[in-house]
Amino acid sequence: MNQENQYIKGRGAQKNVPNRFFSEASEWRDDFLNYCAVEGEDFQSNTTSFLEVFPKTIVNKVDSPDVGMGYSMNMYQGCEHGCIYCYARNSHEYWGYSAGLDFERKILVKKNAPQLLEEKLQSKNWKAHTIVLSGNTDCYQPAERKFEITRKCLEVFLKYRHPVGIITKNALIARDIDILSALVKDDLVGVNISITSLSEKTRQLLEPRTASIKKRIETVKLLSENGIPVNVMLAPIIPGINSHEILPLAQAVSEAGALSVAYTVVRLNGAIGEIFTDWIRKAMPDRADKVLHQIAQCHGGTLNDSRWGERMRGEGELAQMIRSQVQLARKKYFKDKQFPKLNTSLYEQYKGGQLQLLF
Repeated sequence: MNQENQYIKGRGAQKNVPNRFFSEASEWRDDFLNYCAVEGEDFQSNTTSFLEVFPKTIVNKVDSPDVGMGYSMNMYQGCEHGCIYCYARNSHEYWGYSAGLDFERKILVKKNAPQLLEEKLQSKNWKAHTIVLSGNTDCYQPAERKFEITRKCLEVFLKYRHPVGIITKNALIARDIDILSALVKDDLVGVNISITSLSEKTRQLLEPRTASIKKRIETVKLLSENGIPVNVMLAPIIPGINSHEILPLAQAVSEAGALSVAYTVVRLNGAIGEIFTDWIRKAMPDRADKVLHQIAQCHGGTLNDSRWGERMRGEGELAQMIRSQVQLARKKYFKDKQFPKLNTSLYEQYKGGQLQLLF
């Protein structure tokens, strides 16, 4: 096998693709990396490296009507999980990197996130809204085991009695069961666990450095047994790969204690179309054409879909079949379950009391 077609084990993307803003061999990026303190191997190797960055703000307003959150924050840019379909890959280009292998191997770390969060919650103009950890890259990706930024941010949310949502596909969240249990006593936390397949083989190909399916289902059960509400993201649904698993997936997570399920249909925007196409021709060559064709069928004949209202659910017969299966799964396995609304009143009371002390 020549180097061009060699499959890189332990990674999702199989190559770097050109950055739409900068040349792939950009001299300024090389100089920048050589100047900064990078933990890990040389940036051209297949080893993950970590680079500390210093953002001025950490809480982001989410304007998209397709996403069920008003505010989000991300402690890391890039994600070592390596999910081949991840829409967040494109955001790595803004930092001068490729959305391909760079996204998985060059992790930008925001160590000042807890301080920035506390400054936000202390602002007199801030009104309580659920802030979702992740939304772009996973807050419990492998880097979190070392840096513990997510845990420190959860401590800030607990201190201010402020509601927080979490999106993850990593069992590392179980490490913080103590803080989550304290938050849930006042209805201040809800967790979204992403589970894409019941097949470990499929998981290893789609999401090479995530927690195993068994571990994720165990995590749903652990959180649920501790009274922490869990919604499971059956996302993304990829026609020809996991679209046949919707009902068994829903049954498995319901039995583990999940209160609800949500889904999206895969879309391959920006550089992800090229990355995914290259990957599937190497990982699943026997069904590559079929899968790519079916994805396009769900998005008006193209892999790229940016239409609000359509991009997350798709259109056409295949997308309708997926939608119908999810609706059936909800009726069958979640009939008497409901994911709770989080509590914003305690933060307002806490903040009001703190402000009174200043006058």
